[in-house]
Amino acid sequence: MISPASLQRVRAVADAVLYEGYLLYPYRASSSKNQSRWQFGVLGPPGAAESGVGEEPRLSCQTLMRPRRGQRSGVSVTVRFLQLQVREVEKAAGSGFEPVGELTVAGRSWLSWDEAVEREIDLGAVFPAEELEDCRLDVDVEGGVDVEELREDDGTLAGRVVRTRWPLRAVVRVGSDRHDGLDLLRVSIENVKIDAIGTWSKDSAIRHSLIGAHLMLAAEDAEFVSLLEPPDDAAPLASTCHQERCYPVLAGLPGETDLVLVSPIILYDHPEVAEQSDGALFDATEIDEILTLRVMTLTEEEKRQARATDPLAAQIIDRCEQMSPATLAQMHGVLRNPHFPSRDIPEQGNAERGLPDMGLVPELTDDVPWWDPDADTAVRPDIDGVIVNGVRVAKGTVVRIHPSRRADAQDLFFAGQLARVVTVHADVDGGTHVGVVLMDDPASELHEWYGRYLYFAPDEVEPVSADTGKEEQS
Repeated sequence: MISPASLQRVRAVADAVLYEGYLLYPYRASSSKNQSRWQFGVLGPPGAAESGVGEEPRLSCQTLMRPRRGQRSGVSVTVRFLQLQVREVEKAAGSGFEPVGELTVAGRSWLSWDEAVEREIDLGAVFPAEELEDCRLDVDVEGGVDVEELREDDGTLAGRVVRTRWPLRAVVRVGSDRHDGLDLLRVSIENVKIDAIGTWSKDSAIRHSLIGAHLMLAAEDAEFVSLLEPPDDAAPLASTCHQERCYPVLAGLPGETDLVLVSPIILYDHPEVAEQSDGALFDATEIDEILTLRVMTLTEEEKRQARATDPLAAQIIDRCEQMSPATLAQMHGVLRNPHFPSRDIPEQGNAERGLPDMGLVPELTDDVPWWDPDADTAVRPDIDGVIVNGVRVAKGTVVRIHPSRRADAQDLFFAGQLARVVTVHADVDGGTHVGVVLMDDPASELHEWYGRYLYFAPDEVEPVSADTGKEEQS
């Protein structure tokens, strides 16, 4: 049974995939980066890719399922994508209308722009192991035209907005093969738009495309197997799975195996949207805090243009303007260590408990490569230390700087100065770096706050007592 919390989590991630790149900062139609859109999961009409004006029409994946004992295995398929909707603004002219790029009516601006309509189609459950051929599921979405009149405050007809959508047709195919108690599941979706268009153009191709296409799969009387970290008995078969323009990952709450998200963006198992995120910004390659601060710096005219571009852009502008200081502060990030809930130095005896000794920078064994996540959790620069002249140097230690290793002329200015250690780091080559702030620097607290440290090797620092440091500063 799939829990509501799992569905909510996978849907949040799926929405992020669906709208990734939909509209980028500064969220204005006039911005050059918003002239080329729809980068991910676009299934173009047949022939568009060959003409060089569209994307391939198909994506497909293979994943593994383990049937529950005595049960027939199946899968429920949900297809999600965006359907392009062209918004054309027309100005009233005599007895008719004429297209314009922008029109202001009753104090509100309207722009011609390509919007999108979210589509989600539940295709139900299929049991491909019982079929001789792959199951075929048809996806049909109607086109349409909607007209919205624009009137001045006194009721005078000033223009209209015409929104046009084109029909879409796609086919989902589901098949499976049994291999030693595991089902290798094959799922594909293909745009099969067959209306005669003649020669495709960039505009006509995207209008007949499925945009941001992805699949949500729910196991029926079975459980999915991770392809990123398959169990030993499934690893050989997992290595044979072939993916085309997408990748299937376990979705929902950690530990649950009922859901798979087939995404055009490669994700990890059980992906989630950070709880600190206050809402979609359509650009997962950027940092929410930075984008939010940028939005706050937009001029009133730039905000007006963004609001006129798209209702979703207007939501972003409004959300950033109304954001509380507490909400903005939580976007700054949270640093957590899963092994040590307390930030204090752990008591002695960690080795006996199977935990690393955090008194010094730990040495990683050969069986833990530097790229392994366990290597990151083994170190804590804020409390790790290094032995210099028989003294443990760690955060808070006062040292005298003796630059010698690096050919950096600026370091020579710090020779003989006192500094306070704020962090001790280890690099992937086995080197140790001591991060300090100068005690005579009036901006030392500011540097420490945002992490702008000076770094020296252990043999470039000389430990001195805190009392000695105070005396020598006076």
